[in-house]
Amino acid sequence: MNNTPNSNRKHIAVFGKTNAGKSSLVNSILGQNVSLVSDIAGTTTDPVLKAMELIPLGPVLFIDTAGLDDKSELGELRVKKSKEMLKRADFALYVMDANDLDFNAFKKMKLEFKKYNIPYLLVINKIDNISKENLRLIESDCKDALFVSTYNREGIDKLKNEIISKIKEDEDELPIIGDLVPYNGKVVLVVPIDSEAPKGRIILPQVQCIRDCLDNGIKCYTVRDTELASALEDIKDIDLVVTDSQAFKKVSEIVPKDIKLTGFSILFARHKGDLESFVDGAKSIDKLTKDSKILISESCTHNVSHEDIGRVKIPKLLNKYVGHQLTYEYRVGHDFPEDISKYDLIIHCGACMINRKTVVNRVNFCKEKGVPITNYGITLAFLTGILDRSLECFK
Repeated sequence: MNNTPNSNRKHIAVFGKTNAGKSSLVNSILGQNVSLVSDIAGTTTDPVLKAMELIPLGPVLFIDTAGLDDKSELGELRVKKSKEMLKRADFALYVMDANDLDFNAFKKMKLEFKKYNIPYLLVINKIDNISKENLRLIESDCKDALFVSTYNREGIDKLKNEIISKIKEDEDELPIIGDLVPYNGKVVLVVPIDSEAPKGRIILPQVQCIRDCLDNGIKCYTVRDTELASALEDIKDIDLVVTDSQAFKKVSEIVPKDIKLTGFSILFARHKGDLESFVDGAKSIDKLTKDSKILISESCTHNVSHEDIGRVKIPKLLNKYVGHQLTYEYRVGHDFPEDISKYDLIIHCGACMINRKTVVNRVNFCKEKGVPITNYGITLAFLTGILDRSLECFK
């Protein structure tokens, strides 16, 4: 579980005012001192991320944020960084000090949770510092809150169980391949080995597809594009072929029309984002002109080679399709612009290094601003004329 990528973990963000005990709460849940704790307001500056296994839920990522009322010299920047975590959060804890019950501040954050569709729990901390009579009064006013003391760990186990229960209630994660191919079915994964392929291993989306096949009792065969033709002769009754996006055109010519074909990026467009919106976004390519500006959004940093999909292959194919040299800008990781009005199209990577909530929020933001968004695989399928074929497996 410790090796599970953060992108595959449920993100649990902890919010609240300074000195509410957010960091102490994270430490208590984790059972270790991960976040720096102090009586000095504003001890936590940048968000602190810590992965753990929350049994029986599985791998999660806790995000400890700076106080939302930080009045220090850099307070405004810290609060902004804290609120940026809303875009990643699958679940939120709002922590209040039992001696400082600011329900107006909580009400403001509830609006933020609603905006980003984040389920949450209200946690009232430091109950060891108030009288039993005051605690009873607060409990009567805050019937949905969880009451804890990070000093003596009172209520921590109950809070853990409630987090697990709430996240399970909200859990609705699509499989990658499992619902597209029947039990005991056959899938062929086409993995080109070129300068972009890491030596000695295969990349994360390919690993995740293999695991999803194993989880769903699907037989999975992995081949290079150079051995695909002979593999298709060896393996009968294939239900689906999945290829790396950059080999779409070549693989489409090899795979018979009666065998369904799609790409890793297209599978992840559905698993990590919004397939329908991405397909609609690709259709806007036909509206691009010589003055169009394109944003390429990459979820990870990497060395750029002559075979790079986002920085070389897609721009080259797109320029050829439109008939003009277009303008491209690039953003990496969680650096997604707040002002996207200048872009005519946003092309997102497969998002294997960021969580689904981040991608869905970006898609919704683009919809709100009227800017089309698509992803690498769908763009390549569109530009090579095989988009319709690559979507048949979802029908």
